[in-house]
Amino acid sequence: MDNKDLVQKAGSELFIDRDLGAIDRWWAADYRQHSAMVGDGPEALRGLVENVPADFRYEPVRILADGDLVAMHGTYYGFGPVPLVAFDVFRVADGKLAEHWDALQPAVAETASGRSQVDGPAEVTAPEQTEASRAVVMGFVEAVLKGGQADRIGEFISSEQYHQHNPAVPDGLDGLGAALKAWAEQGITVEYGTVHRSVAEGEFVLTQSEGLLGGKPTVFYDLFRVDGGKIVEHWDVVADIPESLPHGNGLF
Repeated sequence: MDNKDLVQKAGSELFIDRDLGAIDRWWAADYRQHSAMVGDGPEALRGLVENVPADFRYEPVRILADGDLVAMHGTYYGFGPVPLVAFDVFRVADGKLAEHWDALQPAVAETASGRSQVDGPAEVTAPEQTEASRAVVMGFVEAVLKGGQADRIGEFISSEQYHQHNPAVPDGLDGLGAALKAWAEQGITVEYGTVHRSVAEGEFVLTQSEGLLGGKPTVFYDLFRVDGGKIVEHWDVVADIPESLPHGNGLF
C-alpha cells in the first residue's frame, strides 16, 4: 500500500466508518499534532471523532504524495455552521500516520472569479515534471510573495491562463493586480515570511508558509498548478494563527 492509499484508508475507516480501532491500526503511538483543533497524540484524536456530529463528512478533491508527505485538499461538512475548505498534510513513517498539519477556511457561496474554492483539475497527469514544477513555484514564492518583486510576476505566472480560486481574486494577471491594488488602498498588507514545507507531485505544488495579513500572524497554504513552465492555476487556504494551541507543537 502506498502512502496515498494509506492516508485515504485510514481517514475513511476513522471518519466515515467511525471505527475507532483505525487509530490503533493506522496512527503512530507518538502521533504529533499541529492542528489548532485537536490536542496531541492518538487519544486526543479519539476524543475528536467521538464528538463529531452525525452529519459530519469530508469530501476529498485532490491528494498529492511527495516522499513521506501526503497532502489532501477537500471540504469538511459538520464542523460548524458552514463547510470548511481545508488542506491537510500528513507525514507517514513505518506504515503509520506520524504527524499532521492543517488549515481550514469557511467556504463562500460566490467568488470573484466565479470558480469554487476547490473545483478544477484534480488528477496528477505529468508525474515526470514534479521537480520542475516545484522550482517554478518556489521561484515565485521567494521572488514575488516573499521578496515583493511584483515586476517579476510574468516570469512565473502565465499571461494566457491564470485560473484563480481565492474567493477575493478574479482570474488572470490583471485580476491579481487589481486585487493587490485594492488591498493596498484598504491598508491590507500581505507579507510572506518562512516557507515551512512544500508538497509536490507532477503539475501540482502545495506550499505551507507563515506571515502577516493586515499585520496579523497568518498561515498560508497555496496550491499551484504548473503547465508549460508557468503557473496556470491557484487555490489557497488562509487562516489566522491563534495565540494558543491545544498542544505544544506549534502550527508548523
